[in-house]
Amino acid sequence: MAKKKKKKSGECPISPKDLLGLFREVKRPIKMNDFYRFLNLSKRWRDDLEAMIEFLEKDGKIIRLRGGAWGLTKNLHLLPGKLQVQRSGVGFVLPKDKRRADIFVAPSAFGTAMHGDTVMVAVLPGKRGKNPDGRIVRVLERARDTITCRVIKKMGKDGYICRPTDSRLNFSILATGNALDRRPRKNELLVVEPSELVEGGLWAATIIESLGNEEEGSVQERLVKINNDIPTSFADGVIEAAKALPSVPSEEDFVDRIDLRSLDFVTIDGADARDFDDAIYVEEQRDGYRLWVAIADVSHYVQEDSVLDQEAVERANSYYFPQSVEPMFPVELSNGLCSLNPRVPRLAMVAETYFYADGSYGKSKFYPAVIQSKARLTYEQVQSALVDKNEKERAVVAPVLPMLERAEELAHLLRQKRIDRGSLDFDLPEAKITFDVVGDPIAIDRRIRHFSHMMIEEFMIAANEAVARFLTKVDVPFLYRVHPEPELDKLSGLFKMLHRTDLGEAFPREPSAENLQAVLKIAEGTEQEFVVNRLTLRTMMQAQYTAVHQTHYGLASDCYCHFTSPIRRYADLVVHRALKHALKMKGYENIRPVDRIQPISDHLNKRERVAMEAEREILKRITALYMLSHIGAEFTGVISGVSDFGFWVELEEVMAEGMVRLSSIDDDYYVYLSERNELVGERTARRFALGQVVKVWLYDVNVGRMEINFKLREEDFEDQ
Repeated sequence: MAKKKKKKSGECPISPKDLLGLFREVKRPIKMNDFYRFLNLSKRWRDDLEAMIEFLEKDGKIIRLRGGAWGLTKNLHLLPGKLQVQRSGVGFVLPKDKRRADIFVAPSAFGTAMHGDTVMVAVLPGKRGKNPDGRIVRVLERARDTITCRVIKKMGKDGYICRPTDSRLNFSILATGNALDRRPRKNELLVVEPSELVEGGLWAATIIESLGNEEEGSVQERLVKINNDIPTSFADGVIEAAKALPSVPSEEDFVDRIDLRSLDFVTIDGADARDFDDAIYVEEQRDGYRLWVAIADVSHYVQEDSVLDQEAVERANSYYFPQSVEPMFPVELSNGLCSLNPRVPRLAMVAETYFYADGSYGKSKFYPAVIQSKARLTYEQVQSALVDKNEKERAVVAPVLPMLERAEELAHLLRQKRIDRGSLDFDLPEAKITFDVVGDPIAIDRRIRHFSHMMIEEFMIAANEAVARFLTKVDVPFLYRVHPEPELDKLSGLFKMLHRTDLGEAFPREPSAENLQAVLKIAEGTEQEFVVNRLTLRTMMQAQYTAVHQTHYGLASDCYCHFTSPIRRYADLVVHRALKHALKMKGYENIRPVDRIQPISDHLNKRERVAMEAEREILKRITALYMLSHIGAEFTGVISGVSDFGFWVELEEVMAEGMVRLSSIDDDYYVYLSERNELVGERTARRFALGQVVKVWLYDVNVGRMEINFKLREEDFEDQ
């Protein structure tokens, strides 16, 4: 064997790379004693050797065989990956090597693996469609230490049969333990720690805590946070670091900052907002406008690699739920020191941009400042004063009303410029949930999107673009926010479906990314707008962060980043530090290079997807909870999706969506035409297609499975 280079005394003379090299050299599995012999290694390094072996095993590079030896996984036709279980029960292992196809795994081949686990899969002869078949041979790392489950019934003296709340965990649990001071009730949600697989489909577990009754809104929020690994508390060290900061900026903090406290900055946010990242001020000047966007200077207080910074990068962003928020920073920063609260001085980074009279960009400049917001306004207030011309509201905002009117003018110009360059604007409704005093949902309405929302959106986009262009020009590494063009095959499928709608003749014939804006414009204000927006949105790629300069397709922007929300997004904090470096501010002489920023962007993208999944899940759960009290009620809705087993209906009266299953329609046999995305009756030729208005009644709700099921009303059959 080749001799290893000598290392300093006290430092292990080998590395994981050396171990992998040894496997390739001997071309066979290796036992523990062989490592010492082949590497001429003293047993004093046993702990280091075992740690390296454990690291390589967790990383999926090697696997322990039944005889006690370790082998290279690639030579054993084994692949490491993550098990993703579908709600139908089948699974796919997503290989760590992204070049490989996902591996199909039947439920009988899971072994002890659960959804989300990192596993080692053996690739078997044969294929399941495009995917190779596989069998899981080992769990490398559990996705979770605990499982949330629903009590089904008592079993024996101290046991309870439970089912996981996540339908992708298709097994039962025998839960025991004395953590509770009472007996769990049927349908109560428990957090348990699984210990062993007792027999096929049954795990033994220890009860850790009770979440409470499944039919409570607050319990559903806790459940979603656990399911999605959302952090719900800060470590003592993080809390102490936050409390060690001053409660207000000091005079020393104002040194080398431009004093803008005399300007009429205002914040405009939702009525229930508590953390204010941004404030705006607009002036009309000569033949144009000047826009100041002031953003909370979080990086002044949160130093890179500090305890607060490490916590923030791990969380990646704040997580918003209907009744609570899990912030990226402790409230001392997010709601206090960094928040641009009214009538108190605050530190900010400012993007000041001049726009010509037609809304085209002039010049921008950036600098640290101290500001003092003159008013904390809500979107509803500004809408009422500016658009509705409500005299009472105009009197309330009178001190800043002239500035708001200039802001309104500029926002209209910027919006038109953005549309002219090809930006897409999807006007899809969002849910607004109203809760009673005990936290249960009592109404789910469509959230109204005011012009005041759009005004702030335009100013934030303008500031983000200005910062991205500047940092790109001076060649400072930072995180871009990018959005790839939709894939051509998805576009082709979209245009085929669009041409079968009532507006088909009016749409462009050529399936191209450039023609999507024309499609949305033609559909605007028509009965088909809902369908066109939904179908088009489904073709879009997901926006993401990267250290590499790319464009943002949705905004038709050549250069874009996130700069305006450093209290709730870590990517913005990275951009702030890059901006300070570019401005040669003291303490920011060093900047993370691209190879250090890119791994951060990968992590942020993953956590953003987690936040999105959690948001979707809680909305489904709260909606199901609300609809429980409306079983038997009749509704009118629009078909929002079609499949071979039924169709989804989005209601008009309530912001809710549910399914009409084909098994509940007995007037005909229906065939699913995938190319037309519709169901057609073989005898009656009755059809169900996207955008079609139907009348339904609610007959079943399953909160645990997040399912809402409708049936067609009888008069619909009589009309055929």
